[in-house]
Amino acid sequence: MLVILKVVRSGGFAGLMASGELDTSAEPDSERLERVVRGLDRAGLGSGRPQPDRYVYRLQVIDTAGAEPTELTVAEQDLDADTAWLLDRVLQS
Repeated sequence: MLVILKVVRSGGFAGLMASGELDTSAEPDSERLERVVRGLDRAGLGSGRPQPDRYVYRLQVIDTAGAEPTELTVAEQDLDADTAWLLDRVLQS
């Protein structure tokens, strides 16, 4: 399965931005990456408001060639463990 993930992290105490992009098909942990993407609670994520000195993440998911990306914006305090792992994994790529 082809899944391309893009993450932009902004905010935080210093206001620095970070970004990453990952093609899951090229990664040894592709099954876990894709499982976490499929399990994202799109309705539950992004329900909170950004807080001072905390990060805000923008996640873009392209899951088929030529498809329009799905975009999510989520505040740091709303992350569950799997979503936090996914975002960090993409930012480290």
